[in-house]
Amino acid sequence: QVRLVESGGGLVQPGGSLKLSCAASGFTFRHYPMNWYRQVAGKERELVASISSSNDIMTYADSVKGRFTISKDIATNTLFLQMNNLKPEDTAVYYCHNPTFDSWGPGTQVTVSS
Repeated sequence: QVRLVESGGGLVQPGGSLKLSCAASGFTFRHYPMNWYRQVAGKERELVASISSSNDIMTYADSVKGRFTISKDIATNTLFLQMNNLKPEDTAVYYCHNPTFDSWGPGTQVTVSS
């Protein structure tokens, strides 16, 4: 059974950094592309970053390009999202997603506020 569990969210000041983690299980992690999405209450879920199964192609939403970095650790079956220079508009619940199985984690809250 595919299972995704996010962690690492919290409250951070503008300009600060956070690193989100997503622990994956139930599938051969290194064989699949993975995504990070975010959602603000009352708005549609937004694709933030994607990484290919081969771990060599990363794409980002324009709003986070140059500030966020997606990566995979195949040894620990963990997906990461390094978020730097955070802005109040980055406040959202962040979700890990496997597009092949359309599986989602429960999400982790990120709040950027002074």
